[in-house]
Amino acid sequence: MAGQSIAEVRSLLAAAGLSPRHRLGQNFLIDLNLMRKVVQAAAPRADDLLLEVGPGTGSLTELLLERGARVIACELDRGLAELLRQRFADQPRFTLVEGDVLAGKHTLNPELIETWQAQRADCRGHGRLVANLPYQVATPLLMELLIQRPDIATLTCTIQKEVGDRLLAEHGSRDYGPVSVVARTLATVTRVALLPPQAFWPRPKVDSVAIHIERKASLPFAAEQSADFAALLQQAFTQRRKMLRVALRPVLGERAAELLSSTGLDPTLRPESLPPSAWHALFAAARR
Repeated sequence: MAGQSIAEVRSLLAAAGLSPRHRLGQNFLIDLNLMRKVVQAAAPRADDLLLEVGPGTGSLTELLLERGARVIACELDRGLAELLRQRFADQPRFTLVEGDVLAGKHTLNPELIETWQAQRADCRGHGRLVANLPYQVATPLLMELLIQRPDIATLTCTIQKEVGDRLLAEHGSRDYGPVSVVARTLATVTRVALLPPQAFWPRPKVDSVAIHIERKASLPFAAEQSADFAALLQQAFTQRRKMLRVALRPVLGERAAELLSSTGLDPTLRPESLPPSAWHALFAAARR
């Protein structure tokens, strides 16, 4: 097993009576050189536990299993789930969870969590996400894993270029927002490769990007406070075109002006103007 060409993907789907479902964001990665770049960036080892979301026909799965790692794959499509069960029936290091990876916008699939925790307890290596992510789940899933699953050390995946731009955005830019600040606070984000539409079948109408996210060893606050930090950002950026003293009032109340003053921040600036370090200082002041 070494990944699947477009002919092999088509053949597997046809044999199972399946076809790509646009509603589920099924764009199969068929450029094997780019797929190998994703695996190389993830650098899985034999003692690692990997989470793959949207495995499709199992092309990337094959490459990951070749590395000797254990793979927990989460697949929503019932037909593809059955195809994967049959294809990897003799692979003891492969576990399939059938269903949506997200039970809600900020909640992971309970069965997936239970499966992950059970295998993670017996795993000596790192936990990692390696996936060709369906576009519609990319942002909420990456944020949920970064905030709630510190036992996942790295996240390497293909996503819509627009989402990648937000993850990599610098303050003051159009793409800068809560996702940018959370990602830069909790991790180091690197662009691995740009993926044109022809790298997939069917071809999406937008460019994609492969990214590698590596969790930081030390944070400006306790890890369990990450959700509160993200909530502050989300509220502030809902009014991103307003001045900080106005944008922060719904979440900080009458303390907003005082906290801005105590941290030396100009209350007339807009949320997108603040670098992550300024948000860290404001969050620390708000928790006192």
